[in-house]
Amino acid sequence: MPRELSVFGVLIPTLLPIFFASLLLQGLLDRVLGWAGVYRHLWHPALARFCLLACIFGGLTITLYQ
Repeated sequence: MPRELSVFGVLIPTLLPIFFASLLLQGLLDRVLGWAGVYRHLWHPALARFCLLACIFGGLTITLYQ
């Protein structure tokens, strides 16, 4: 995969769209987990949300760069 993407002549790093995709996936998964009541059983829901985002971003990055 290329290191930069050209969007209307502007070079952006490849990790930026991956990060936006992971934000979208985390938002969807966050709604499902909130609806299911998972966050009521956690000590720190905001920390769990951040860790979920970090895992999704890391998984997408590893998948695309290998």
